[in-house]
Amino acid sequence: KMTISLALVTLVSAFGSSFQYGYNVSVINSPAPYMQDFYNQTYMNRTGKPMSSDFQTLLWSLTVSMFPLGGLFGSLLVWPMVNNCGRKGTLLINNLFSIVSAILMGTSRIAKTFEVIILSRVIMGIYAGLASNVVPMFLGEMSPKNLRGAIGVCPQLFITVGILAAQILGLQSILGNDEGWPVLLGLTGIPSLIQLLILPFFPESPRYLLLQKGNEKQARKALQKLRGWDDVDGEIEEMFREDRSEKEEGQFTVLSLCTFRGLRWQLISIIVMMMGQQLSGVNGVFYYADRIFESAGVHSNSIQYVTVSIGAINVVMTSLAVFIVESLGRRILLLAGFMLCCASCAVLTLALNLQHTVTWMSYLSIACVILYIVGHAIGPSPIPSVLITEMFLQSSRPAAFMVGGSVHWLSNFTVGLLFLYMEAGLGPYSFLIFCAICFATMAYIFFIVPETKNKTFMEINRIMAKRNKVEIQENKEELKDFRPVSDGQEDKIFSNSKL
Repeated sequence: KMTISLALVTLVSAFGSSFQYGYNVSVINSPAPYMQDFYNQTYMNRTGKPMSSDFQTLLWSLTVSMFPLGGLFGSLLVWPMVNNCGRKGTLLINNLFSIVSAILMGTSRIAKTFEVIILSRVIMGIYAGLASNVVPMFLGEMSPKNLRGAIGVCPQLFITVGILAAQILGLQSILGNDEGWPVLLGLTGIPSLIQLLILPFFPESPRYLLLQKGNEKQARKALQKLRGWDDVDGEIEEMFREDRSEKEEGQFTVLSLCTFRGLRWQLISIIVMMMGQQLSGVNGVFYYADRIFESAGVHSNSIQYVTVSIGAINVVMTSLAVFIVESLGRRILLLAGFMLCCASCAVLTLALNLQHTVTWMSYLSIACVILYIVGHAIGPSPIPSVLITEMFLQSSRPAAFMVGGSVHWLSNFTVGLLFLYMEAGLGPYSFLIFCAICFATMAYIFFIVPETKNKTFMEINRIMAKRNKVEIQENKEELKDFRPVSDGQEDKIFSNSKL
């Protein structure tokens, strides 16, 4: 059951970390013209001549793209930080990046320097790279198996709430104006401050305490607080079984994870899903949305309100995913989500090409954008990080999140960098590329990714062991061996090895 303690730690972690990732994804969209004026004015005050348009474009591209680049750096810190500082410890340390960045961005106008905004975007990216990986890991390890999916979707829900909050606060009538943009950028430090004050009162991940710190007493205490009852022997025993099955290998590094046969399909699956999530064109659709609405006859002053309503749809559909992920399962949501995105991109290509000749096509474009966002919000956005938690055991999970996070941010950066060129060269046909990526990812999930709903981490690993052609041999007390099965030859038996 969902206890108050588990609900609060989910709320504090997701609001303090994931919310800010979403907030910083969209916070610079609304005040962009005012910020660019500030860049130009600052340059003019220093040099006495206006900034060239090429230099301004370069500076603004850096401002936008430094965030996903910082996210990539942040993902590379996941493995060493969560193993040395713990999951909760990493989240607490991570808040310092956000608070420093918020102070720098909030005071940039007074200090008359645009360079610190670009630097702050890198720092904020590092923060988001850590947060986007550590929060799902932390919450996934704390949740009972029957709530793991619902709680695992919460970080993504708060990312969408963060995007919506930035869109609302970024309205011209609120803070998206010449006076308000430094405050808009600086507000990001507040959730971090709240998390820094409240999170220390909650326990560390019980799995980390037991399996990596070897502290059964603290792990038992943490579990009792999270579950709301004293009898946690079953879960402790399951953790011990997991520990015994993987004792020999020690902690996985990224290199050993990439070369380990027993985790081959798990690793390929998270790379495919993370690439599919970002390369499926979600940023392109958001980027195109304003122009699609404009061509449909929406007044330019009203477009910002339409953008906010799209953000609201995103929040509502991700909220729905929280409630249906445990009843429908992960696999069906991923397949349905990618199928909706695939169909939307195909029809959107047609609609954008015909909108100048057929009047109602522009309304079909709007429908496609909404349908695409609905599809992405129920599956491709929230589910992959849930599956990273579920498909890997304790020793390989940090390295898996580091790989998955790096792929996520690298793909995000690539789309941000290439989409403008794709759009210039291909126009509406660029959505056919996204359509093909959605279809390929959907096909992979259909044939390879198993359903993980209501299964323990060990049960999921047994399913994947068959896919990896490795056998697990168990006796009643513990999992002892697995034997690679290949081409009828005698293979080495890995005793007590991990899957």
